[in-house]
Amino acid sequence: MRNRVRWAELRPDEFTARLSENPIVYLPVGLCEPHGHVAALGLDMILADYICDEGARRYGGIVAPTQGYHIHESGYHAQWLEETVGETNSRLGGIPPQVLCHQFLYQLRAFANAGFKAALVITGHGGGNERDLQTWGTAFFEKFGMPVQVLMSMELTPDHRGDHAGKYEISALWYVRPELVDMSLLNRQHEAGSGGRLALGENASEASQEYGVTVITDALENLEQRVAELRARATEAELAPITYEPVEALYTDLCQHMDTWVTASPRSNQKAVSAESRWKPYEKPNP
Repeated sequence: MRNRVRWAELRPDEFTARLSENPIVYLPVGLCEPHGHVAALGLDMILADYICDEGARRYGGIVAPTQGYHIHESGYHAQWLEETVGETNSRLGGIPPQVLCHQFLYQLRAFANAGFKAALVITGHGGGNERDLQTWGTAFFEKFGMPVQVLMSMELTPDHRGDHAGKYEISALWYVRPELVDMSLLNRQHEAGSGGRLALGENASEASQEYGVTVITDALENLEQRVAELRARATEAELAPITYEPVEALYTDLCQHMDTWVTASPRSNQKAVSAESRWKPYEKPNP
């Protein structure tokens, strides 16, 4: 049996032992969204899970339960979905930014109250939404003293060009979970009634398991330094238990500045979503 690193799978004594060796908690973040017909909907989440699990096995720490819902339709995502998915049901696990903010703050509270001294958040879904997680994590640190580092998984592979459902992502999933990739479906987007492109990347045909090995290997090697840096920042003080009231106060304050969140509005250079599109209501989400 491989070394168990998941909070949910550890017995109390095992949890305490791992915590004393390295007081860092990993939070994998992702969601279900289309990655063409060739790949599983949960690609982002599955890659984040793998990186966190392997990181904890190699470098210490404990992996928290996965956050499997993420910001998607809102703000800049709406126009992207109209362009790459169209009006097809995308089987999307998206939630509003203010909902994720609330959940995220309480996840961080749970980490601090469980005895962790720092949190490393790895999100497989990025492109801008990770910056809101960084904003909220920084605010939590400033108020409560527990360092929070947020990384999009692709930031761990700066020598490789990231993408959405293209050579990079499909290759990575093909290596991590080969049964979840079927390249024989590459051209299904052209079949009538298939749903179309479903956000498949233009260079998806270049994907390979071999390239996936390179991507994931590099990510895990680069993760070691990130873990070491965060461990050096970990608070040495014993944090007082955090109750609901200060978390709610922080959430209220953050929401008052929702207009500055990356996911709360379209990008300045984006064209407007078509009035008849299913994605139009989410272009400018209400606080």
